[in-house]
Amino acid sequence: MKTFKILLAVLAVSIGAAKAQFVKAELQVSGLTCSMCSKATEKSLRTLPFISDIKPDLNRNLFVITFKKDAPVNLEAISKKVQDAGFSVNKLTASFNFDNLKINNNYHFNYAGNTYHFLNVKDETLNGVTPVTIVDKNFVPVSTYKKYAAQTTNFPCYKSGMMGSQKVYHVTI
Repeated sequence: MKTFKILLAVLAVSIGAAKAQFVKAELQVSGLTCSMCSKATEKSLRTLPFISDIKPDLNRNLFVITFKKDAPVNLEAISKKVQDAGFSVNKLTASFNFDNLKINNNYHFNYAGNTYHFLNVKDETLNGVTPVTIVDKNFVPVSTYKKYAAQTTNFPCYKSGMMGSQKVYHVTI
């Protein structure tokens, strides 16, 4: 019964949160040593169907990615394309366009079949384009991942399987 009540609470919170959409992202890649490395990564990323444009910044090993409107964005595909090019994601900050989303620490919302779980945030309302940083494995350095991973082990929704087959991304502002 307790699990059922928790499930209802999570669903109630998630239903109102669906008004968000990816707009763009800043992708910092580690291991790039030359312009050819950057070009190889850019070429790999351009094959993703949800990417509209990519602007590389070679000085900071950064790619500013613009997403197609109303196209579901697959963060795992971005990470895989970087890895396929022989490099790794050092940081991925994705900008969502939020519509009056009230968040707090440990808040969950759904977008494009995935769940996004806020960590280390204060109570606030998000409106307009807001950058959130993905803090999961393959999106940040190992030391950063370990810092945040320790915070995600005690949530009832993970233990009871209430997230089902959805991918859960941990994000912070």
